[in-house]
Amino acid sequence: MALGPLGKIIAQGVVAGIAVLARALPAAYAQALNNAKKSGADKAASEAARKGASFLGKSRMAKDEALMVLNLTEGEATAEAIQKQYDRYFEANKVDKGGSFYLQSKIYRAKELLDDYVKEKNAENLKQKGGKEEMSADGNKEDKKSHDK
Repeated sequence: MALGPLGKIIAQGVVAGIAVLARALPAAYAQALNNAKKSGADKAASEAARKGASFLGKSRMAKDEALMVLNLTEGEATAEAIQKQYDRYFEANKVDKGGSFYLQSKIYRAKELLDDYVKEKNAENLKQKGGKEEMSADGNKEDKKSHDK
């Protein structure tokens, strides 16, 4: 099957265009990376990621907002209280009961953040006690003194 002279010219043009793009795109990408490094954009992106921002620019919920969503104060924020409020509000906002998926996601994210906060607070309290208590293998606290005997 002969393409003819016009088909041959078109095919050569397409092949030449692909060859040019195959060389130009990696070079352009490398140049863009170099420009980003020079301008500090990579540092800004890594700093934003460290602070909790996603690639879409949305940042993580603040602790104060999470406390407001679950209707708690910082002093009331225990694992049990967080779970109780989470269950209450998550159930009340079920989509099949006419609730809001948006509110459910806010409640979930608030619980997630406050659970992390409570874990950090408990770890900090253990450090402040000077290691007098240790966590046993089953997750219960035990005195070091009774362990050392």
